[in-house]
Amino acid sequence: MSEYILEVEHLKQYFPIRTGLFGTTPLKAVDDVSFAIKPGETLGLVGESGCGKTTVGRSIMRLYEPTAGTVKFDGEVITKKNIKAMRKQMQMVFQDPYSSLNPRMTVEDIIGEPLDVHHLYSNRAERREKILELMELVGLNAEHATRYAHEFSGGQRQRIGIARALAVNPKFIVCDEPVSALDVSIQAQVINMFEDLQSKLGVAYLFIAHDLLVVQHISNRIAVMYLGHMVEIADADELMDNPMHPYTQSLLSAVPIPDPKIAREKQRIVLEGDVPSPLKMPTGCPFRTRCRFATEKCAAECPQLTDRGNGHFAACWNK
Repeated sequence: MSEYILEVEHLKQYFPIRTGLFGTTPLKAVDDVSFAIKPGETLGLVGESGCGKTTVGRSIMRLYEPTAGTVKFDGEVITKKNIKAMRKQMQMVFQDPYSSLNPRMTVEDIIGEPLDVHHLYSNRAERREKILELMELVGLNAEHATRYAHEFSGGQRQRIGIARALAVNPKFIVCDEPVSALDVSIQAQVINMFEDLQSKLGVAYLFIAHDLLVVQHISNRIAVMYLGHMVEIADADELMDNPMHPYTQSLLSAVPIPDPKIAREKQRIVLEGDVPSPLKMPTGCPFRTRCRFATEKCAAECPQLTDRGNGHFAACWNK
């Protein structure tokens, strides 16, 4: 048995983009990403919009067929043939609770759909009992079962999506920015619910988000992505206290601090230039065009994640 519930090795996801009349150019959304998650652990995945976070989650779930690389779940390589069986063990909570729920289905049918697909009940009474248990688990009332998704607030819709993911009793869930579309007060409720569910069920999360403070709160470890590459990965507190990669340092410098005195003293690291196009990636390190420490070696060769001690990995020649 592997000590990891999920192992991602050299994952690549390229999308062919038409350039010209007949030619295509690969858009490198995810380029050689590797990481692993232990049972019951939460790995936070952060980075700016377009860096490939969501594509990583969807490629793991085989919603996109990966261009290259392997994904192992419980020591077994995920393939087209076994993905349906694997989905009893791994699920996904989508970013937008407004578009991820079928508007023509009642809440009972939305949550019950995974039970139907995997034949996880013996009669209608058992099916309804399981659905009501799941609704109670995520804080929904039994009378909500016959309503439709449009009758609920954003936070309640996300709870429906979470109940649907939990229906098959998974060991691992990809949480794709599950709170970014919600009000701040509702975000806290949903984050706390994720933590409660983890302590009750022992489920592992890949938690994709923009908000670094949310990620630090819920995650055991944090991974940072830039332009399809993993640039740093470490324990959550270690990464926040001792960021090594220049991009991570810049990200953390932008996190708002509620104390105005500390905020005034804090040095903001402003990145120059724009994010390069994934269709025309710079040679060597993908971050070098915006990095204040860039050297000729950065242009010549792309750095790999290397262990800097205490499980802290960074991909940088100069740090």
